[in-house]
Amino acid sequence: MNVIETELLTKKFGSFTAVDRISFSVGEGEIFGFLGANGAGKTTAMRMLCGLSRPTSGKGTVAGFDVRRQPEKIKRAIGYMSQKFSLYEDLTVAENIRLYAGIYGVRDAEIAPRTDSALSALGLLAEKDTPVKSFPAGWKQKLAFAVATFHEPRIVFLDEPTGGVDPSARRQFWELIYAAAGRGITVFVTTHYMDEAEYCDRVSIMVDGRIAALDSPAALRKAFGCDSMDSVFHRLAREAVRGAD
Repeated sequence: MNVIETELLTKKFGSFTAVDRISFSVGEGEIFGFLGANGAGKTTAMRMLCGLSRPTSGKGTVAGFDVRRQPEKIKRAIGYMSQKFSLYEDLTVAENIRLYAGIYGVRDAEIAPRTDSALSALGLLAEKDTPVKSFPAGWKQKLAFAVATFHEPRIVFLDEPTGGVDPSARRQFWELIYAAAGRGITVFVTTHYMDEAEYCDRVSIMVDGRIAALDSPAALRKAFGCDSMDSVFHRLAREAVRGAD
């Protein structure tokens, strides 16, 4: 079952076409990598899928909701985590979770037990009443992911979630991604780390607003005669003719 579908989805800013007629689908529980150099259009595409930007033309559905007509319903059905840490550092762990749980519409009676369960899984239960600002970057990112998936959304969008954390913390973060996918949550992730692209079920690579390649990492390596996703990415990125948006 597909939880994301697009058909010729396009976004223009005046005469500039940021996203140019992209068509793809993402299945339930899939880890889908969405890659592209700066200016390729991936951020603009993600904003349309998250209900934050209205397409110029084309079609798209996310969690069964239309990206043009039902953006508010999309926002309630997804989780989102940006590269820039988005929690409130002066609040404690539990206070942050309660705040976002309310925004996501989690019932009050469910918040406390879910909080303890989520923090136990992260090994952070003893830090429940600790201000977030005291945590190292890796812990903060794990906590932000737990908050983004606290309401068990059908889809979670992760925009370069491991930027600025050390390799060990990145590996631990991907364990959380695999666990979420195992619960049936679809993970839509952008990353600049090509080793992380290898962890995805399928990978899309955008060049100049269009999808230049889309397949499993193994199939892409074979198709381009490369021994790594890094080589595949750079081969395609060299074909770009426009700069950053």
